[in-house]
Amino acid sequence: MASTDGPSRIRLSTNPTPEALAALKLGDVVYLDGVLYTGREGVYMRAIEERVPLPLDLPRESAANFHCSPAATQRDDGSFNMGAVTATASFRFSKWINDWFEISGARIIIGKGGMSPEDYKTKFVPHGAIYLTTVGYGTGALLGRGIKQVKGLYWREELGLAQAMWVIEAENMGPFLVASDMYGNCLFERENAKVAAGLAEVYKGTKPAVLKRFGETDDRTDELI
Repeated sequence: MASTDGPSRIRLSTNPTPEALAALKLGDVVYLDGVLYTGREGVYMRAIEERVPLPLDLPRESAANFHCSPAATQRDDGSFNMGAVTATASFRFSKWINDWFEISGARIIIGKGGMSPEDYKTKFVPHGAIYLTTVGYGTGALLGRGIKQVKGLYWREELGLAQAMWVIEAENMGPFLVASDMYGNCLFERENAKVAAGLAEVYKGTKPAVLKRFGETDDRTDELI
């Protein structure tokens, strides 16, 4: 259970109960146990736009969708050695995510950087889902330590290894951060607001540049982003 005095370290099932998800707070550190699957634009387009039946019984087998491209090699006996799982940016999949919730029953979406606060409020909350983000760059090998085995690989011929649906059994896989909770609150929105509140003080007393490049200014309101 999450405590009330700051982020907690939590072991979470990939088939979580609503109560377990409701107990999570923004910034909590999560480690996953159970079966998860990879699914990104290739999987979404095939299942949603082309209406190809899913190769798994979802969400019974898993309610955790990882936006990633695994680094794996295949052994002579057909099994796989997966040493790393590198997350990809989830905002690119926003247009499919509502339909994906409908057909997959996913309750956990995992990726890099998350989606917009509006996505969390309008798409995640109605489906009782949360978002977990990876912690910085270069954590693929660290997350790979939590992989027990590759249980299945689907749509390899149609989509290729990077886009195919990999089914992974995980144990204590992490760390991940809770980037959105059951109520649509967004970790990055909260932290950005804290940073923005202090920017005026950072710029205070800044001297104008002698030689200005395009977009370079000492006036916070003039910045081009």
